[in-house]
Parts: sequence; C-alpha cells; structure tokens
Amino acid sequence: MKGVIMAGGQGSRLLPLTLHRPKPMVEVVGIPVIDFVKDALVQGGVDEVIITTGYRGESLANHVESWNSDAIKAWVNEEEVAMGTAGSVKLLANELTETFIVGSGDTLASFDIAGLLALHKEKGAMATMALWQVENVSEYGVVGLSETKGGEINSNLERGWVSRFQEKPSPQEAFSNVINAGLYILEPEVLDLIPEDEKFDWSRQVFPQMLELGMPLYACLTKGIWFDIGRPSDLLKAQNIILENRDLIWTQIPEKPNSKSDIKGICDGSIALKGSAIAEDSIVKNSLLMDGASVSRGCEIENCIIGRNAVIQEGCILNGCVIGDGESVPADSEWNDIRYPNDD
Repeated sequence: MKGVIMAGGQGSRLLPLTLHRPKPMVEVVGIPVIDFVKDALVQGGVDEVIITTGYRGESLANHVESWNSDAIKAWVNEEEVAMGTAGSVKLLANELTETFIVGSGDTLASFDIAGLLALHKEKGAMATMALWQVENVSEYGVVGLSETKGGEINSNLERGWVSRFQEKPSPQEAFSNVINAGLYILEPEVLDLIPEDEKFDWSRQVFPQMLELGMPLYACLTKGIWFDIGRPSDLLKAQNIILENRDLIWTQIPEKPNSKSDIKGICDGSIALKGSAIAEDSIVKNSLLMDGASVSRGCEIENCIIGRNAVIQEGCILNGCVIGDGESVPADSEWNDIRYPNDD
C-alpha cells in the first residue's frame, strides 16, 4: 500500500528554527516530526511512502533517502509551485491507483492506521478521516458527524458519517469539539475532484465538494498521539508528552534524552539532547536544548528553545526566547520573548 506525507509547509510560526529546514524536520526528543508520521504509516501496512515537498525540500530528500530498506520504499516529489494540500497529491495521480493513505508531515501523530483502514473498508467509504478531540477549536477545522449519511449532527458521536465542516469557529459557534487531524484513507476516485494545475485544499475544497455530491465520507475519533507543533510553546509541551506516552508511539523513543549531554548546572523540567551542555552555576527550566547547544556559566534560562549548536554566552537571562541553529547570544543579554536572529 502507498502512503503520501504532505511536507511542503514552511512553519513560519516556528522561526527562526525553520530558517534552514522545513517544519517536518524540526525535532521532538531529537527525532524529526515527519518520522513519527512515517512510522505510523508503516505500522499500518504502508510499504511505499511518497513525500510531497516545497520549502527546503532538499533537506527532506536527504533524510527520506535514509528510510529506504527491504521493508519500505521512500521517495520525494518536489513541487515547483505550491499546489495546496490536495493539489500536491493530485500530482501523484498516476501512482495512486488503489486505496492509499495521506498524512500531514508537520503535525506529530502516531495513530492506529490499520484500525482506521479496516473501518474504511467496512463502511465502503470513498474517504475516511482521522479525528482528534480538542478543548479550543478556534484554530482548527471542526467536523460534524451523524449516524446516517446526510443525517443530523450528533456531537456525542466518536465515529460516523461526516455531515458538515466548520473552519476555525469561535467556541460559541462550534457544533463539535472534534477536528480534522490531517490523516485520510482515500480511494483514487477522489483525486478526480481535484483540478489539474490549480492550488487546491482537502478541508476547504475537496471534502465539502464530496458532501455536495453525496460521496460517502466517514470519520473516526482516533487513539494515540496527535500534537500540533505550530508554535514554540507547542514544541516545548510535545517533548514531555512524547516521553510520558512512549507506549502509544510506533517510533522508538530514547530512554533518557539528557544522558548524552554534559549537565553541570541545573536542568529543571528541561530536555537537553545529545552533545548539548549546561555549565555550572547555570539554571535551565522548562526548556529544550537541541543537539550541540550549550549554556555557559551564570545563565538563567526559562521557557526557551535553544537551536542546534547554538551558544548562550556567560551571564545571560532569557525567558520565552527561541534561539536559531548555530547562533551565539552575547554575554549578559537579558531577553524576554525574543526570537534570535530576528525573523523580520
């Protein structure tokens, strides 16, 4: 079975971490986000993975090449022009001639795809989407389910026929708290709805069009892990969630991310990845040090993300800052909620 991972996004809200790499290559506990999606697909029966890329596609191509083995074939299809989430998959229409799976490469997800695929076949759906339950729906696409095709919405259902979509509603307007989680089981006929050479989106155009045409569209609330890492604060939260729920994830998670680091100072509620260092007399709280990052003596770091091989010089006090890969923060800097270098 073939699976497609959509990985064309830039991840502008994660700047400066995404200045030199696409959002799917940002690491969680030292593992690129896209690897969690790939491993879930393989666990679900996919043996060929195609990656659609755009921004900084060359780094993804090199990484995807390393996936190839006797168990999986992996390759990249780079878009010359951004075609949207559905348009990028339409470019692969000649490859996708049987039931296939589409996943988003820039959300951290580890689903029971085999179970979702079995449900798709059982219901005879043309498309089946994974759903996730959230408290605040205002940043997502809400999905309304019914027990019968075209029936009334029942907000208590965990699975059912899709009756309506609602894009980023206010909490007062929302008719449900389940959202489109960005993973779909699809039949190749769905691709016929996507025009050639036109930017097109799954949630805004393809799925609403399926409802208008009466095409069977099913959805199910999934179990496992789903996390939107759109902001630096989300990335910080994701580290601990992954470590606490490793039994729900197909990807092999390191037991002790801090064990390969040189920690002489205080590392309180923080994760320091391999080759990183915290000097004596320094305190690092609720922060992430990526590979090779270092904090010099006499620093106080809180709620920060320090990029790969970045250096925090002596005496810095940082709170809520994001430091780009390879950057050096001048000694005695006192910064609050700053991204360095500036992303303007």
